[in-house]
Amino acid sequence: MTEHLIYKEEKLSLCEEPLRNYLQTIRKDFKFQAPSTALWRGYIGTWSIEKGRLYLIKLRGFVSESEVREEVGLKDLFPDFPDGVFAHWYTGEMRCPKGGLIDYVHGGYASTYEQDLFINVEKGVVLSERVVENGKAEPGAPHGYHQAARYDF
Repeated sequence: MTEHLIYKEEKLSLCEEPLRNYLQTIRKDFKFQAPSTALWRGYIGTWSIEKGRLYLIKLRGFVSESEVREEVGLKDLFPDFPDGVFAHWYTGEMRCPKGGLIDYVHGGYASTYEQDLFINVEKGVVLSERVVENGKAEPGAPHGYHQAARYDF
C-alpha cells in the first residue's frame, strides 16, 4: 500500500516513504508494526504540498504493546503538531505514478504506469518537478495502486 500525496488538488499514490528517515534517525523509539503483509512499514501517511513545502497532514499507523495492537495517528508521533507538520527532515525525489498500468511488478514500487510525476524536495522544500511519459497502457488497464483504495486511510 502506498502513501498518499495531495498536490494541485489531486490525490496521488506516493511511491516514496518520506517518514522513513525521520523514524530511523530522530524517533528510533517509535516502532510501527505491520497490520498485514500489504503494509510492512506499519503506517500510511497523507502528505500535502502547500506553497512549495511538504507537510505530513495525516497518519494512520499501528504499534504493539505486548500482544495488543494499537492504532496511532499524527498526534502520537508529533504531539505539538496534531494537524500537520512541515517535513523539514525529508530530502529526496518523490515519485507519483499516474495513468494506466503498463507493466505490473509484484513487490515494492516497481510497476510502470503511463506517467511518473517526480518531485524533487530538499529539507521539505520543493525544488523542481518533472513528468516522464512511459508509454500507453492497454485499453481497460487499471489505474493507480488499487490496494490502498480498499482501506480507509
